[in-house]
Order: sequence, then structure tokens, then C-alpha cells
Amino acid sequence: MLITPAYAQAAPAAGGTDMLMSLLPFVLIFVIMYFLILRPQQKKVKAHQEMVKSIRRGDTVVTSGGLIGKVARVIDDSEIELQLSEGVKIRQLRGMISEVRAKGEPAKEDTES
Repeated sequence: MLITPAYAQAAPAAGGTDMLMSLLPFVLIFVIMYFLILRPQQKKVKAHQEMVKSIRRGDTVVTSGGLIGKVARVIDDSEIELQLSEGVKIRQLRGMISEVRAKGEPAKEDTES
């Protein structure tokens, strides 16, 4: 035979270090995935939220559907009103804004009634 009976009857090695060594690659893979994928994605989401919060009247924005318009009015925390052209206004969710093209100065409110 190729294997002697002495090797077959040997006691197994210590289980604690063997288990740690088998889990080490999984831990390393998780750490690498965190720094390469999860962390940059979290930064991107945070930057988008900041951009959406800072939208104000007069900004030129691009929606996720590809429409380009100027913010005519901020309705509330979740909606804005976009002016696409003269006389064409739409309501848009803030979360669906993909890009702010130009920061505009907010228009003066008419206080005359």
C-alpha cells in the first residue's frame, strides 16, 4: 500500500487554528468587497441626496427620464415643479432628479397682490 497504517491512525491537528484559517479567506473577501463596492456606492448615494436637498428655484436639472427643465417652484420636501418650456410645467419627485446642470439664482417672489 501507499499509505502506512501509522499515518492513518494519527490524531487530527488542533481544530481552533484550522477553523480560523478556513474562515480567513471569507473575511478577507468581505473586507475587499466593502472597500471596493459598498463604500463607494454609499458615498455616491450620499452625494445624490445632498444634491437633491440643495435644489432650489431657478436651477436647471435633468430628470432620470431625460427631461431637461428649470425648477419653477419647490412644492415640498419630495416634489418640485419643472418648467420644460413656456406654459409647460410638470411635477417631479426630487429623487428622480439625476443631475443639476446649472445653479440659477432664485427668482424674486412677487409680493404685489
